[in-house]
Amino acid sequence: MEDGRWECIQGEQDLFPPQPDRVAIVTGGTDGIGYATAKRLARLGMHVIIAGNNESKAEDVVSNIKEETLNPRVEFLYCDLASLTSIRQFVEKFKMKKLPLHVLVNNAGVMMVPERKTQDGFEEHFGLNYLGHFLLTNLLLDTLRASGSPGRSARVVTVSSATHYVGELNMDDLQSRKCYSPHGAYAQSKLALVLFSYHLQRLLAAGGSHVTANVVDPGVVNTELYRHVFWGTRLVQKVFSWLLFKTPDEGAWTSVYAAVTPELEGVGGRYLYNEKETTSLKVTYNQKLQQQLWATSCQMAGVLNVTHDTALS
Repeated sequence: MEDGRWECIQGEQDLFPPQPDRVAIVTGGTDGIGYATAKRLARLGMHVIIAGNNESKAEDVVSNIKEETLNPRVEFLYCDLASLTSIRQFVEKFKMKKLPLHVLVNNAGVMMVPERKTQDGFEEHFGLNYLGHFLLTNLLLDTLRASGSPGRSARVVTVSSATHYVGELNMDDLQSRKCYSPHGAYAQSKLALVLFSYHLQRLLAAGGSHVTANVVDPGVVNTELYRHVFWGTRLVQKVFSWLLFKTPDEGAWTSVYAAVTPELEGVGGRYLYNEKETTSLKVTYNQKLQQQLWATSCQMAGVLNVTHDTALS
């Protein structure tokens, strides 16, 4: 990262109030944007729980963050977002800690992987990127609601991508069984996350909950997610990453901003890019489609559909 950009980010971070009384969960926090997000939240004093499936890296990651931030309240809990059972087990273990939850960052994901399925038989992009986070969020909503308060809302921050602009949501084939395209499946999962975030915000607002839901676009970031893309794209990434790609630290900035900035207190249903509200794909504002996807997701994940029962407070 260029020195000027780093100094700017550090200066902006100093503007955020300390968060010593707040608890955050960050999915995929052992690598890339998730790691950078977890570290920044820890630097602000948050109790950070990294939810991930990379146990081999977890000890070093937690140790490094603690050392760099001088914050001892950083820990790892195993959660495989490609397994609905694992997600439920993670939530059980978290709730046994009797902690509040003020920030949930839905960050983990796979990108343009070969056609394969999750443990529950879902296409991996849809099952891990979208449905896993859908279930995780729903199972944690009660804790988020109990933790939010007037003037200090709990926040759900979901990481999407500009790829959603070229995505198509095929409600008749969400598992891409008729014609699989790694790019198409990835774009669909990121599109679904935007629709999910907007509908979640509507439900929370209707129930009077002190919880907000926003979606962020980190930009084009130089991470290991690119290992499955076409070799020519990887070559461009390697040669021109300093010019064309953000670093993970830069990519994490909008997630951190959405998680802690006072400017977004009580504000939800926004698509944020470079810390600014941006218009997402037109179809994402279609409330009928939002509701249809939500209902279908409830069936797939085995959770109660509260679309018609908005008493979430």
